Amino acid sequence: MKLPNTFYKPLAIGAPAPFREIPVRPERVVHFFPPHIEKIRARMPETAQQVDVLCGNLEDAIPVDAKEAARRGFIQGVQAGGLGDTAVWVRVNCLNSPWILDDLAEIVAGCGDRLDAVMIPKVEGPWDIHFVDQYLAQLEARSGVKKPILIHALLETAEGVKNVEQIATASPRMHGMSLGPADLAASRGMKTTRVGGGHPGYGVLADPAEGQTARAFAQQDLWHYTLARMVDACAASGLRAFYGPFGDLKDEAGCEAQFRNAFIMGCTGAWSLAPNQIAIAKRVFSPDVKEVLFAKRILESMPDGTGVAMIDGKMQDDATWKQAKVMVDLARLIARKDPDLAAAYGL
Repeated sequence: MKLPNTFYKPLAIGAPAPFREIPVRPERVVHFFPPHIEKIRARMPETAQQVDVLCGNLEDAIPVDAKEAARRGFIQGVQAGGLGDTAVWVRVNCLNSPWILDDLAEIVAGCGDRLDAVMIPKVEGPWDIHFVDQYLAQLEARSGVKKPILIHALLETAEGVKNVEQIATASPRMHGMSLGPADLAASRGMKTTRVGGGHPGYGVLADPAEGQTARAFAQQDLWHYTLARMVDACAASGLRAFYGPFGDLKDEAGCEAQFRNAFIMGCTGAWSLAPNQIAIAKRVFSPDVKEVLFAKRILESMPDGTGVAMIDGKMQDDATWKQAKVMVDLARLIARKDPDLAAAYGL
């Protein structure tokens, strides 16, 4: 455990001081792309206009013989520019792989201050974050990076879930966490091959009723427990929580349902693996216009957040004022990125 008086000290001579607070920006949709495919890489500026975060994928779904090409492609795509103010992340290979050291070293040197966050797969405990924290500081100092690079942890193993609170507080570089359902399912020995979403065999059966043979069955959410633990750990430490991949690209209704559950539970955004999921994530993680307009009325009725106000026959107090502020603050962030929603929100 780092002592309070050293927590925010740079870990290398010449490295930038860590952020005291995570920079505030829209992060509704984290769009993954394979950087080794040239035609996809060429569309990076166009894609950047549609998403909040552009994340180059070097890990899962990248063939072993394309790992180095993906790393080079990501650097080339970032150096080519044209990405505007869209956040740039990269998911590097896992910490026990033969590519991780070169992933971090070459990407920090090649992308510098344009790189906002590094996504670390299969984080199992604070020790993983400490290693990346120290190494990034050394690389930042060597490359003259002026802005600290954040760490985003993927919750993909049973041990990682067990240690989620310690992971959240391991470093001031921590940006947030994403749920990785596929690897987590394998780690737990879960009997599913689905990537995110529910399972038709996992649910509850209604009690038997006299005279009835059919009993209602309700499918349940396999990931509710883990998502709730991750959200609590992130919220308690001022980090952001994200729903990870939804693997069935054709099941847009199922994807939207999972994203909406995550949004309601407190997640900031979700991953998109294909263009059709971008619109779903943006729609789900943008607050409803009617709710934002009502939340604005609450804030206007209670400017300092104290007292009681009656709006449309409903009592509002300091607790609902806090809820309204969360909603309006999120709407303001999104309004900076989305002119149509800005007009609808009146912001």
